[in-house]
Formats: sequence, C-alpha cells, structure tokens
Amino acid sequence: MKSTRQPPGLLRRIGLLSATALVVSNMVGTGIFTTTGFLASDLGSPVLVLLSWIVGAGCALLAALCYAELGLNFPISGGEYVYLSRAYGPVWGFLSGWASFFAGFSAPIAATGLACADYLGSFVPALRQASAPVLIHVGSWTLRFGGAQIFACSLIGILTLVNIFGVQRVARLQNSLTALKLIVLVGFLVMGFAWGHGAWAHLGQIATRSTTTPLFGQFAVSLFWIYVSYSGWNAAVYVAEELKSPERTLPKALMGGTAIVAALYLALNCLFLYALPLDSMKGVLAIGASAASALFGARASGLFRALMAASLLATINAMVLTGPRVYLAMARDGLFFSRAAHIHPRWRTPVAAIVAQGVFAMALTLTPFPQLIVYIGFTLNFFAAMAVGSIFFFRRRPGWRRLPAVSFGFPAVPAISLTIGIWMTWEGFRLRPAISLTAVGVLAVGTLVYFFQSRKRKYDAFLKPGPPLSYD
Repeated sequence: MKSTRQPPGLLRRIGLLSATALVVSNMVGTGIFTTTGFLASDLGSPVLVLLSWIVGAGCALLAALCYAELGLNFPISGGEYVYLSRAYGPVWGFLSGWASFFAGFSAPIAATGLACADYLGSFVPALRQASAPVLIHVGSWTLRFGGAQIFACSLIGILTLVNIFGVQRVARLQNSLTALKLIVLVGFLVMGFAWGHGAWAHLGQIATRSTTTPLFGQFAVSLFWIYVSYSGWNAAVYVAEELKSPERTLPKALMGGTAIVAALYLALNCLFLYALPLDSMKGVLAIGASAASALFGARASGLFRALMAASLLATINAMVLTGPRVYLAMARDGLFFSRAAHIHPRWRTPVAAIVAQGVFAMALTLTPFPQLIVYIGFTLNFFAAMAVGSIFFFRRRPGWRRLPAVSFGFPAVPAISLTIGIWMTWEGFRLRPAISLTAVGVLAVGTLVYFFQSRKRKYDAFLKPGPPLSYD
C-alpha cells in the first residue's frame, strides 16, 4: 500500500526578534568594516564619503519597503526567485537564484571570512590576505591561497555544519551573535566619541583621489561598495516560510532592521572620519581596526580587532542560514539539483543545499576581496532592481495587498529605487567592464543551464509511459 504521508516541511519558528536580528546580521558585516578606506581613495572628500552612505541608506530603505509589500503577498521562502518567476517568467526567477548561489550568498560569505582573517592578521600576520601567495594572475583577476583562505574556509565549514542541525538552534545562535555585534559596535561608538583621541577637523580635510574617473561616474561605482554593505536588508524574505505570522513579522523585520543599520552605519563613518584624516584611510581594508588604533592606541586596538572579527561571525552565520532557502525553492520547481529540495526528517533543514553553498563559498575565498565586492554589488543590484520593478506588474492584479508606505505618493518609492539601480548598472558596465562582463558571463551560463534543464524535463516527460490504452 502506497504511503500517503507528506514529506517533512519547514517549520514556522522564527519570530520578529529573530527575523530582525537576521536582517541586522546580514547587513552589518564586511562592508562597514572594510569599505570606507576604498571610498576615501575613490572619492577624496569626507562629504562625498558620508553622502554615499546616506544615499545607500535611502536606497536600502526604499527597496526594503517594496520587498515588504512583495513578501506580504508571497510569504514563502525564495526571495527574488519567487518574485521574478511570477512577474517575468521562470527563466528570470532561475537566473536570480543562480546569481544568489554564485554572487548573492556564496561570494559574500567568502568575502566576510576573508575580512575576518584580515582583522586577526595583527595577531597572526600569516592570516593577512596580502601574505597569501598568488596562484594565478590573469589581467585584473588574481587567485591567492594562504593562511587567510585556510582560516576563512575553516570558519565557513564550522558554521555550515552548525546550520545543518535545526533552524531553532541556529536562530538562538544568531540572536546571540547579533547581540555581541551590536554591543561591540555601540561600545566602540560610545567610547570612541567620549574618550577617543580624534579631531572633528578631519571632516574638512580632503585627500588626493587615486583614480581619474569623473566624480559623477565614480560615485555610482562607489555605490556598489555601499550596496554590498547594506545588502541583507532583504534577508527575512528568504526565510518567509519559517516566520511566525509572516504578514506582520516580515514588513516589521525588514523596515526595523534596515533603519537600525542605516543609523549605525552613519554614526560609525562619522567616528572613522573623527579618528583619521581621509588621506590616512586610503586603501585601508581593516578600517575599523585602524580607527581603533588612532582613537585608543595600539594595545586597545588589539581588543577591538578581536571583537570586530568575532562580530563578523554573525554575518557569515546569517548568510549560511538564508541562502539555502533560495536553492530549496528552486529545487522544488526542478531548477536546481533535486537533492536540494530534500528536508531532513529530523533536523528539518535543507542539508544538501546548505553543504553545496558552503563548498562553493570556500572555493571563492581564493578570489581577492576588492574584486569580490564589485562583482557582488553589480549582480545583486541588477536583480534587486528587477524585483522592485515587479511591483508595477503585480499592482495591476486583483486582490493584491498594498503596503500603505509604498502607496504613499506611488509610484515614487519604486521609481526612485529603480532609477538608481539602472544608473548604477550602466556606470558599472562603463567603468568596470571586466568585472561587469564576468557577472554577465555567469548569467549567460545560467541561461544555458536553464534551457538545457527545460529541454531535459520535456524529454523525460515524453519518455515517461502514459496510462495503458483501453480497447473497450
């Protein structure tokens, strides 16, 4: 007798606090600890550096509003994969999921692991990325392998294993890591402004730019760095199927988490500029550690380096948790390897999807940090813009639930967000063609994979025997 028992599914165990913690942890990570030094080189002005963070905050908040409305109507796991499939067709949904695997989660996990290694490099110099020997150098691309990569891979491997054994346990871990992260950053802010040795005069000092690119275009490219720093505002949509009361929890988590992080980022960048003149920041990767050294001296900065490295664990764990839910949704539709759709009967987690992401993230640690960031920013910005644009299609449907904050002055919220996204994509192609074309190449391969899979499914369906013929 054929069993009628349903396969195990995901459980709704993530509440508002955990969902907001997930958003905050996804956002507060590699970017804020590493980006400002590169912005100093490219923009050369404290005012422009702060303005880029303000514009990035505005973009994140506008996009989060749109995602909140999308999540309200599609309270299932998958994020952009779900929205784009329903708005533009399955090929675009597949490509967004494909990009999530190659750029949206695996690459940021790798970048955060490398950043964590760099922060610990003052204690163990072999962990610095600059200490890793170059394996391959082709044009603007280089591959390195050394202590930084070994450390990052170990970190990713441990957190991948932890995420296999149940979402409720991982949610508690995420809450604890997020609390640690916020305590470290708020403590850094309070102590820095109250007792640190800085100068407000730094905000009026400009630096010589390291690029000849006109400021208008460079500002757009710099927003890729900002975009990666703010990416994660949409984290809760990827686990919507595991949220308690998603229609209420999702909008609050998205908006609350984004607002908290935007305020935190602006305050931290003011502290960085208070601690160091812009010229001293140029090209510095571990900008938080450099600011701590200037504010408190070398001994105290060692403690802050260790705490900042520990706080990055929350970012890695949050992305290890959210990414596999996208691949799960794709596998259910036959667009990812079928094993990724399997939910473990005891742990209720997509084990194969979690492991696949972890292995690929480890491989990406061979790619240097700056190249990873621009590649991530270009790809994520493109698909986020498409998801925001889908609002215009969905609002024509009867029964669509509209979020009041998006309806106010409609279509201003999605239109502004979409315009900035298109501008960034254009400037990325124009000013960083090699990295942009790499991202396009990954999507082109994804398109071929999609159509190959489609043809295979049709062929399998053709070969499958039909019901027996009747001669009555």
